[in-house]
Amino acid sequence: MHDTDGTHTRRFGLPTATALVMGNIIGGGIFLLPASVAPFGTVSLLAFGVLTIGAIALALVFGRLAKRHPRTGGPYVYAREAFGDFAGFLSAWSFWTMTWVSNAALAVAGVGYMHVMTGKGSMAGDLAMALAMLWLPALANLAGTRWVGAVQMISTVMKFVPLLFVAVIGLFFFDPDNLGSFTTADGDWTGGLTASAAILLYSYVGVESAAMSAGEVRDPERNVGRASVLGTIGAALVYLLGTVSVFGTVRHDKLVESTAPFSDAVDVMFGGHWGGMLIAACAVISIVGALNGWTLMSAQAPYAAAKDGLFPAAFGKKKRGVPTFGVLAAAVLATGLTVVNYTSGVGGVFEILVLITTFSATVPYLLAAAAQVYFLLTGQRDKVRTGRFVRDMALALGAFAFSFWLVAGAGYAAVYQGVLFLFAGILVYVWLTARRPVAEAGAPAAATEEAQEAPEKAAVRP
Repeated sequence: MHDTDGTHTRRFGLPTATALVMGNIIGGGIFLLPASVAPFGTVSLLAFGVLTIGAIALALVFGRLAKRHPRTGGPYVYAREAFGDFAGFLSAWSFWTMTWVSNAALAVAGVGYMHVMTGKGSMAGDLAMALAMLWLPALANLAGTRWVGAVQMISTVMKFVPLLFVAVIGLFFFDPDNLGSFTTADGDWTGGLTASAAILLYSYVGVESAAMSAGEVRDPERNVGRASVLGTIGAALVYLLGTVSVFGTVRHDKLVESTAPFSDAVDVMFGGHWGGMLIAACAVISIVGALNGWTLMSAQAPYAAAKDGLFPAAFGKKKRGVPTFGVLAAAVLATGLTVVNYTSGVGGVFEILVLITTFSATVPYLLAAAAQVYFLLTGQRDKVRTGRFVRDMALALGAFAFSFWLVAGAGYAAVYQGVLFLFAGILVYVWLTARRPVAEAGAPAAATEEAQEAPEKAAVRP
């Protein structure tokens, strides 16, 4: 592949694309999940299973869509091809805002885990650590896709192996008496299932990572779908096995009050109090790896939209396979939020913005699933065997239902505030479309890319 500056770059293979999906799904939240869902009983394990099925359906839909449109931008590309510029813009805008706000939240969470190893420091020291967590992954991204892939592979292995070790070894210390009841005291298992699912829902945000970077994936028609499914299944195994092991090793009454459930599980298994240090180190590695992948994701959606004139043109230029302006813009915006969080003393402002991301993440999912339904129903059914059509439609509807459940689980406040933030982007859309020549409006993305590549192809033609 060739970048905007004409240089040659290396594409991701299947292992790196799978690591990107796993690394983006598994952030720092896994280290608190068992304690978060323990109050609802072991019915939360059932919720894990239901959510995993929905996430895999969404991953399969992304794989089908990538075969149809194997270009960088993923959900944005699918929404625009199916429903036009405005839907594409809403998808790109939602995804973009979600990524850089989430990056700031991840960095702040990483500092909390650093305190376990170093002790609580000054505000200036905490801010410096948070900014380092933001900018080190950004620098790796600016160095090119080769470095992004290397960091993602290393960080995924370094966090996956210890977590899987605890999950597997914990099964040998499993005591059913530690599990607690199946449901809460009122005995309403459906309520417990829904409540625990609402907490677990966003553990699977990141399933779109391979589709979002399809232009940087080798043989995307095949590898995007495979990476999406393999990465989702791998993350689900870590989540489920880890939660089961912690449930079975830590007494339920202690687990409900725990602030470091994996650390408590290690202490039960091997004695002493070194588990906290080990798990904190794993959490920091996990967060840095997630930041590395999400920094790339924060640049991919605006890159694809900029190519179609739906984001400022600066977002549409690449160097060494990476949209450098998008990486810098996300890092700067996340830095601003982080500084506000540490200096203003008004935690509510930051929490509101983070709450908005929970809704913003679902908008591209809903539009992508709806796009697949649209493609299947409009002029494509005659090209697909009946059995395959039924299967693909069932997957698309399942992915849409899963995404809709994500919206419902976000809560009224998140949906209300998220919609306001989403509608704020309409002014940006109006400004950008007003500046575009009339002839370019609504031009297919593929045609735009072919027109841009034509001079380069002509220059190298013998």
